[in-house]
Order: sequence, then structure tokens, then C-alpha cells
Amino acid sequence: MILYGYGLSSASYRVRIALALKNLPYTSIAKNLRAGEHRLPEFLRINVQGFVPALGLDDGAVLTQSMAIMEYLDEIYPIPSLLPAEPLARARVRALAQAIASDIHPLNNLRVLRYLEDNLRLDKETRDTWYRHWVQLGFDALERWLVRDVATGRFCHGNSPTLADICLVPQVFNARRFAVDLNPYPRILAIDAACRELAAFQTAAPEKF
Repeated sequence: MILYGYGLSSASYRVRIALALKNLPYTSIAKNLRAGEHRLPEFLRINVQGFVPALGLDDGAVLTQSMAIMEYLDEIYPIPSLLPAEPLARARVRALAQAIASDIHPLNNLRVLRYLEDNLRLDKETRDTWYRHWVQLGFDALERWLVRDVATGRFCHGNSPTLADICLVPQVFNARRFAVDLNPYPRILAIDAACRELAAFQTAAPEKF
């Protein structure tokens, strides 16, 4: 398999974690988002959206969108599973994952921040204030959710990492990069720390790519 990604891309980071948890070998090809390599014609032929990650399979098929890629991997390589067996638990994990991947991340990814800075002419301080606002709003709800539910364990759901943890760790990493105050989120921080003790999360970390 070939993973087209970028070290600091949260969505690429998610897929790297999933591949590492499942111990699946792949070749990594970086597309520098800051240099615009994801918009070049040769990559648009691979992913018409011009987004990373894209995962090229052995048969030549290409998967896009990190959530779809991870669910595909979980279906084809079911051990270890990224989702619980019981349907209600699976729905909870998917909801936690989507709260991060769909509600928090899109508002503060690179193309949005660049639009704020380049097109709306926001200075860096104002842009970063925008970033922190949306992350804090999302983390406020996520923290309450994780504290409230008895299903929360050492990880977002129980005592094994799931799709939710795979989404959480990259978002916490980015929050630290933008100096978000994480002190109000002890449960999130504890889960992030538990994940980062695992080799799969360590080998997928942005500094390795």
C-alpha cells in the first residue's frame, strides 16, 4: 500500500495510527501542503479533491477520506478492531470520532486558516484566536461527554484504543501547536497520554514524517 500524506496533516496522522495499530506495511509519500504539492495535476489524478491522505491499494484502487480509509482497513483487517463489537458501542465510538473529525477539525485545518489569513486579511493573532475558539468549544463538549459516560475507560471507549482515540490524538497534538489551554480537559489529556504510551501512536507521530 502507498499512503500519500503530510506529516502535520491530522487526517494523515489518523490513517498512520490505524495502519500502525494493525501492523500493516506501507510506503509513505509526502505531499507538502504548504508548498501546494497536493494541488499539482499528478496528485489530482490520484485524488480529485486534492486532499491528503489517499491510500493506494495493491490492486491499484485509491481510497480517500480518512474515516472511510480507516473503516475499510477495519473491515479488511479486522484484528485488532478499531470498533467495539456491540452495535450501540460502535455507534458511540463513531459519534465521538465524528465529533472530532467532522465538527472540530474542518474549522481549523490549513486551508481554512490560510483563507482567513490570505483572503480575509486576518493577522496571525486573530487567526489563532479563531482556531482556539473552535477547538475549545469542541473540547468543552467532548470532555463532558467522556466524563459523563461510564463506557469511557483508559481510552475513549473502554480499555483498548478505537477509532475515537485515533481521531483524538492528532487533534490534541494540533491544539498544543496553537497554544490552546488544555488544563480544563483532564480526561482528554489522560486519554491522549495513554494513547501516546503505545508504540503504534509513537511511530505514527508527525515528527517521524
